[in-house]
Amino acid sequence: MAVMAAHADRVQLCLLDPATAAGPEGQWIERRIDLPNRTYGIWHGFVPDVHPGQRYGFRVHGDWDPRRGHRHNPAKLLLDPYARAIVPPERLRPELYGHQVGPDMTGNHRIPDHRDSMPYAAHGIVTAEPGRQPSTKPHTPWARTVIYETHVRGLTKNLPGVPAALRGTYAGLAHPATIEYLTGLGITAVELLPVHANQSEGHLEARGLVNYWGYNTLGFFAPHPDYAATEDPALVVTEFRQMVQALHEAGLEVLLDVVYNHTCEAGVIGPTLSWRGLDAATYYRLDGDGRDIDFTGCGNSLDATQTRVVQLVLDSLRYWVQEMDVDGFRFDLAPTLARGRNEFHADHPMLVAMRVDPVLAGAKLIAEPWDLGPDGWRTGQFPPPFAEWNDRYRDDVRDFWLTSGARVANGESPGGLRDLGTRIAGSADTFETSRGPLASVNFVSAHDGFTLADLTAYNVKHNHDNGEENRDGTDNNRSWNHGVEGPTDDPVILAARDRSVRNMLGTLLFSAGVPMLVAGDEFGRSQGGNNNPYSQDGPVSWLNWQLEGRQEDLLATTRHLIALRQRFSAVHPSRFFTGEQGPAGLRDVTWFAEDGTEMTMAHWGDGQRRMLQVLFAEPPSATLETEPAGSLLLVIAGATQPPTVILPDVSPLMSYQLLWDSAEPRPPALGSTPLLAPATEIEPTPDSLRLYVAR
Repeated sequence: MAVMAAHADRVQLCLLDPATAAGPEGQWIERRIDLPNRTYGIWHGFVPDVHPGQRYGFRVHGDWDPRRGHRHNPAKLLLDPYARAIVPPERLRPELYGHQVGPDMTGNHRIPDHRDSMPYAAHGIVTAEPGRQPSTKPHTPWARTVIYETHVRGLTKNLPGVPAALRGTYAGLAHPATIEYLTGLGITAVELLPVHANQSEGHLEARGLVNYWGYNTLGFFAPHPDYAATEDPALVVTEFRQMVQALHEAGLEVLLDVVYNHTCEAGVIGPTLSWRGLDAATYYRLDGDGRDIDFTGCGNSLDATQTRVVQLVLDSLRYWVQEMDVDGFRFDLAPTLARGRNEFHADHPMLVAMRVDPVLAGAKLIAEPWDLGPDGWRTGQFPPPFAEWNDRYRDDVRDFWLTSGARVANGESPGGLRDLGTRIAGSADTFETSRGPLASVNFVSAHDGFTLADLTAYNVKHNHDNGEENRDGTDNNRSWNHGVEGPTDDPVILAARDRSVRNMLGTLLFSAGVPMLVAGDEFGRSQGGNNNPYSQDGPVSWLNWQLEGRQEDLLATTRHLIALRQRFSAVHPSRFFTGEQGPAGLRDVTWFAEDGTEMTMAHWGDGQRRMLQVLFAEPPSATLETEPAGSLLLVIAGATQPPTVILPDVSPLMSYQLLWDSAEPRPPALGSTPLLAPATEIEPTPDSLRLYVAR
């Protein structure tokens, strides 16, 4: 047994055994064993006759000196940061604070509290060695990856076909009904919102709410037990591993949204559950007065300048890759992990360690490239092999199809095409040439912010159910309600909203880069205008699978578009387009105006222009490796009047065939539309998107 407590004077391992009858200390009898050895701040020793299922924690003795960051308090039972299974506290209460607080959990954080926390604290569980099994990872190439961001509970809580006892659990996610839906949709990877064991904040518990999203980590090695169907905390690990294996066998990768930038202990006024009582001066960023240096907005940023913190993160990542067999990670508020004293460093030891670690070599690594610290926006600045959430993509696609559309409807200038063209081509202005377009994880919506449907139905957020007087959540939504705020029965407005959703989906799936959908967007899920439902563990967040006709149409469209993306390699290049001519006589990408002539600098600089044609040439390698699929022509008709478009005349031998039209609620059957010759005139519906195959 070993634990890091570099500034402690004494560390005790506490083994918790069931009591035959509840006594004054609750239902557990505690055996305290001093760890005899201390090596470089690690307290360790051999403890015989400890078996799987044993509950345990630590008590740490040492200085109470908050100004130096020392908050040792042996009255508090502390969770092992390396615990593989955890029983979290039922709820926060005053005894779980290392300093004195009242019933409202507020008090003087510099005065120690001497009440015993053991009956109410988180308990670690000793687990059996899992035993290595052959990895079943699909190893999907980045170029073929389509990410589906989802929540373990929310995805299956209402899903028909999943037994009631398994809904909202790891076992429910592994159920054949869930897997059939995911594979039928066509995505290749599920990105799970945090599954590390987590604890809700006190202010949420006081309002009868929970931290549903889970960005409040209690343990970096343990799956969250509330997402398990099993009631035995020691078997949660097994259920999680079985889920991963089932998804892998279906060809689906598993990515984890991980929160290594802060913990659930909040700021210095928060509870003492683990790291704070073990060694706050090492784990957390503190100023000269022992107060938090906050880069996350949560008050307790982990200190990535400390070797032991880097080790903790790397050990955790390796564990999930090796023992739990997951395929990759999305790092929440990633710049916090790469800060020196304050500033961001692309060559920070934390990032270097991740990049060169042989265990992580095959894992997908995705950075959320911003935090709340100084100069916190770092999109495009993470080193390879990191991919990044591309917020520029999100904003520019929303601007073109929504806010620009609203400006046009109000008789204002829409703003032109330049930014949209840059995003469709892979955001070469953001990512270095050496990284290529696959460094860009493209998304229009995510767990935080409006859903795709709500982007078209609300101009402002409606977060009153969160209990924060609608102050939480962003005000920069770049949305457009199409004339009515919220639900409406007006068929004209509903049709316009649906078309806008399809326009954004089509743009997302036919842009260079790696597309990410958030669960439910494929069928138009609404959160009622709540753009920050982090505390809503209920119908607002759970997917409603009772689909209306419009939703069924959208689901059919999404499946169609994902299948087309996977069929045509022209739209997921590994290198940025150069405009160079290939063996077939076509440039890898060519941009045309509505009259079929190539776009000029004057066209790109025209702030009124909303018409564009993009021809993606089938790469030569595709014709050699697979059956030729053809080149793709994207026709963007972001206009307010019925435009006439002339299809590009790049070869007299070429023909065009319509694959999809966003003006139509459902996609056409493949091969059912007529062949069109070059220079044919077409009339797309205003504010629509068309996709043609060119052969």
